[in-house]
This record gives sequence, C-alpha cells and structure tokens, in this order.
Amino acid sequence: MISGAQFEKELDLIITNAIREDVGDGNHSSLACIPSDAQGKAKLLVKDDGIIAGVEFAKMVFEYVDNDIVFERVLEDGAEVKYGDIAFYVKGSSRSILQAERLVLNAMQRMSAIATKTKVFVNLLEGTGTKILDTRKTTPGIRALEKWAVKIGGGENHRFALYDMIMLKDNHIDFAGGITKAIDKTKAYLKETGRDLKIIVEARDLDEIKEILKSDGVYRILIDNFNYEDTREAVRLIGDKCLTESSGGITEETIRNYAECGVNYISSGALTHSVYNMDLSLKAV
Repeated sequence: MISGAQFEKELDLIITNAIREDVGDGNHSSLACIPSDAQGKAKLLVKDDGIIAGVEFAKMVFEYVDNDIVFERVLEDGAEVKYGDIAFYVKGSSRSILQAERLVLNAMQRMSAIATKTKVFVNLLEGTGTKILDTRKTTPGIRALEKWAVKIGGGENHRFALYDMIMLKDNHIDFAGGITKAIDKTKAYLKETGRDLKIIVEARDLDEIKEILKSDGVYRILIDNFNYEDTREAVRLIGDKCLTESSGGITEETIRNYAECGVNYISSGALTHSVYNMDLSLKAV
C-alpha cells in the first residue's frame, strides 16, 4: 500500500477534482436564492443498515469548501448503523453546506456500501486466519476512497496501483516467455533500477505452482481459479516458502471453503465493483 503522504495527496486530488467538476463557475441554485450571509445546520441521516464509512472524508470535504464550517461527529467510521441514525452535524454558511453536499453523499454512500460488504466477508472468514483483500477493480479516480472503505470494513488492501508492487499475471508470463523467465527478468529489473518491490506470481495450475517454487524471491503466489482440492494441494506444496492468495470468482457462498484450504489471503474484486450504495441523506435541521 502507498505511504500516508501519498494517500493524503490522492484524497486532496479527489476533492479538488470533484468540486471542480460539480461546481464549475458557481452553484447558481444557491447563489440565486440563498443570501450570502445565511447560516444553517444539517445532519447526515442514515436510511439503511450496515457499516458507516466516509465520516472523516466528509469532514475533509467541508473543511475544503469552507474552513469555518463546524463539523460535529456523532459516529466514527466503521460503526454499525441502522435506519434513523445520525452520523454527524454541520453548522455554518448555508451556501457552503449545499456546495459540499453532493460530494459528501456520493462518497459516503459508496464507501459505506463497500465497508458493509467487506464486513460481511470478514465475518465469513472469522476463525480461519485468512484475510480478505481488495483488488485494482475500482472506480477510476476514486480508488483511494474505495480502498479506504475496505480498511474501514475490516479488510486489507492489496497493491494500490501498478507502481507499488510487482504482480506477474498470465499475460505477463506469456509475453515474457514463461514463468521462470518472467521472474528472472523481474528480479534483474528490480536490481538494475534499485527498486524494492514485492513480487506476486499468478499460477493457473499445479504445474505452474511447482515451477514458481523453483525460483527464490517470490513474496506471494496467486492461486487463481483453482478448485478446493487443487487449492489444498497448492498450499501443501508451497508450505512456508511464501504466502498464498486465492482469487477468481470467489463468492460469499464459497469464501469459507477456500479459507479452510489454508490460504493466507483471498482477494475479491466484488468488494469494490459490485456494491449497492447505502441510502444516506443530508437534511437541514
């Protein structure tokens, strides 16, 4: 995962671009009918059950729009919520509150949905020792928010992007001329460029598992689209030489079975690409 400073930079870029996109040359609906000195108060109303996420991000958005807005936090990120709960109150310029409203809602609705789904997966893995990972299957432009939401839901982050980890998948392997060549070329590249990046290698069958194990320096093997029996055998073959990760169409119905095969991690794109937004509203009080 990227450093804290890089993560903060990503969040700043998201807010800046989203406000630019939404406001343009002015929030004319507010400018037309709300006096510049009008003051107001609003609450974030939860209209669904699940895990709330994005409270801290909402605070950042309001501060970006108007540093004089008073933000009163009621719930922390990661709290279980039900219909009727209030996550926070904001007080200050009515125009400023309305200018921040849509970005806050869009972000929190999606982040809360991701955190809620992640929590379901985390609960299904309880007691197995296996951890759930997200993937790069995120919404372009807001990856930092979606991966933050996975953490809030109790999951762990895979690599953030193409630059913070090496992941040799099927196409890399085929284009490089095979597994061993791909690994050897990667280690040579890292040495030449002075980069310290972990290497994950994808295996499509047990023969590829065996070939990967002939090379040193592999951090984790991605056991991709294996059935339960072959997954157990892959874990046995790998032993403690490196970490293991199952992936490929794993669902709520099958995730426990894969975990019980003994893998260290299970990755799921569904955490971020297949969620239904939590129903939230910002209401004047």
